[in-house]
This record gives sequence, C-alpha cells and structure tokens, in this order.
Amino acid sequence: MKLALVAFLALAAASAAYSQTDTKPRWKKVSPALPETLALHEKVECSKPGGYPVLLDIYVPKADGKYPTILLIHGGGWQKRQVEADKPLAERLAARGYVVAQVAYRLSTDAPYPAALHDCKAALRFLRAHAAEYKIDPARIGCAGGSAGGHLSGLVGMTGEVNALEGTGGNPEQSTAIKACVVMAATMDLVEANKEKNAESAVLFFGPFVEKKATYVEASPITHAGKGSPPTLYIEGEKDTLKVGRAEMQEKLRAAGVPTELVTLKEAPHPFWMSQPWLDETARAIGDWFDKYLK
Repeated sequence: MKLALVAFLALAAASAAYSQTDTKPRWKKVSPALPETLALHEKVECSKPGGYPVLLDIYVPKADGKYPTILLIHGGGWQKRQVEADKPLAERLAARGYVVAQVAYRLSTDAPYPAALHDCKAALRFLRAHAAEYKIDPARIGCAGGSAGGHLSGLVGMTGEVNALEGTGGNPEQSTAIKACVVMAATMDLVEANKEKNAESAVLFFGPFVEKKATYVEASPITHAGKGSPPTLYIEGEKDTLKVGRAEMQEKLRAAGVPTELVTLKEAPHPFWMSQPWLDETARAIGDWFDKYLK
C-alpha cells in the first residue's frame, strides 16, 4: 500500500513538473474585433458572373491618404467559405496601414476552375477601378492567402499578365498584375501532388487528374513562375504537411531574379493563421513583407 502511494505521488509530481515546463503552444481561437481606426465596407459586389454575386469585405483606414492594398483570399479546399475565420488577420493587416479586401469567390460547389481564379482577378480589377472610393493606391497592390487561398494567391500573383486567365468579370481596362505575393501553407505543383493520389477536393474543383492533366498544369502556380513574377513570401507551419512544389518554385523564382523567402512557424499546424499564438506571428511576417515591397 505504501509503495503504491509513493508511486502515485511520484507520478503526480512528475506530471506537475512536466506541465510547468511544457512550452508547446496551445490553440486559442480569435474573434474579429474591428479597431476604431478602420472602416469596414461589407458585401460589396465586385462582379456577378452568371448571376452569382462575388462579394468583397473591404477594410479601409479612416485617416486621410492613399494606401497600399492587400487582396486576402480565404482557404477551405476551394469548397468551403472561410472569410469569417480570416477576419482577425485582415484587421491586423489593415491596422498596419493597408486597405484589405477579402474576396468571397465562387466555390467548387458553385462552379469549377477557373471560376475562383476569375473572381479573384475581377476583385483586383474592381479595386483598381474604385481606387478613389476606398483610398487605394492602384500602383501598390499585393495578394495573400492560405491553403486553397494560398494556391489562388500564388496563381493570381504568377498570372497577372496572362490574358487567357483573366475571365470576364468586369472592368477589363484594369490590370490584375500585383507588386508582391504571400502564399501560406499551399501546394504549388498540382501535378506532382495529384498524379499518384488525386485529392477529392482537387477532383471537385479541377476534375479527375487522368482526364484533366492539362488543367492541373495550367492551375499550378509553379507553371507560370519566372521573370516578371512578384516577390513572393511563403509561410508554413512546422507541424503541417509538405507543400508540394514550394521549394522547387522558390528555386525557379530565384533563378529568374525574383525575391522569395520562407518563414516556418514553430509548432504551427494547419491553418495556423486563424489562431494564436501564430496569428500575430503571421500578421507580422506578412506585414513586414508588404512593407518592404508595397510601401
């Protein structure tokens, strides 16, 4: 009995000591909290392809001036709407002196690729066409996104001069070229990622790989990376899965003389940018990158 009690007390003491020294970060959900310094224009229609309204939530600093702008593209496997979960990140970036526009693009359940890409590009053209209304400097625009939104951010960034991928979402006189790009936790080579095992979310968005290989090639940001691509920052979580094609795409960008960097967040899972302690780290890394290339 005494031995059992001693063993129990030793185990309890060890557990207590471990809990005091365990420094692994814990998930902490963050809710939107709009700062007083920002105005939020909600559900602004930027395009209406086939009668489907593509909406923007636009954060604008209240202080006078023209501001660099970030198009923030949500994730969700191209099939889920995650605008709300990205709002704390949008608020933090806008508070650093940016107009931030979140785009609610068509999901794969609404229309297949390239609908979402076309909607993101329509959003960029709308922002440039309405620059005066939202205090936007049209010469200083970048884009960022995570997961499926990271894929779209990379694809938007690499195809600003590809007319065949523009779509018909209005304001055709405006450019969709951007000055800087941020990709969070996203695959850059859809061919390599799907040729052996075709992900269900990819099939829903792009179609079966065996039938649509050319689509997977076209939709891979690495296909279009090269001279003329914008400076591109990658942010990944240490505990996330391998993002296929990211390293190879960075090699391709560097070979073309395009600045690119990688930030890996310690202990961070997928999707790290939606919770603390990684939200603030993410916002700081994105803000620093855009400060360098948009300000």
